[in-house]
Amino acid sequence: MDRGIPGSTSHRGRLTVDVHDHGTSVVIAPRGELDHHTADLLRASLERCVAEGRKLLVVDCSGLDFCDSTGLNVLLGARLQAQAAGGSVALADMSPLVARLFEITGAGAVFSVFDAVDEALSAPEQPSGS
Repeated sequence: MDRGIPGSTSHRGRLTVDVHDHGTSVVIAPRGELDHHTADLLRASLERCVAEGRKLLVVDCSGLDFCDSTGLNVLLGARLQAQAAGGSVALADMSPLVARLFEITGAGAVFSVFDAVDEALSAPEQPSGS
């Protein structure tokens, strides 16, 4: 089932965020440019999923054309919020550009990173403190 954040599916056409339910897990798929102008759209989707009690938030990064430090901070913040609520955030299907940002900053070390969304959804549950 797809559902979006009411009134917040895109930001000037630069970013869209689709949310797909998978039981207690959810796949959040940002598409476009994730930067300081568009980050609030993804932040709102992530925060809503944590507030709804989702245990695993899988961010499908395949549609990200660009991600800056603001976007990275949104993902890191969501990870902390999810952990505080007993859940986790996993990243899947990163483009080489986005993967490079995570490599350069070292942020990839704090996330579970998967080659594909299905792989992330079927992985054994990660401890919330890792």
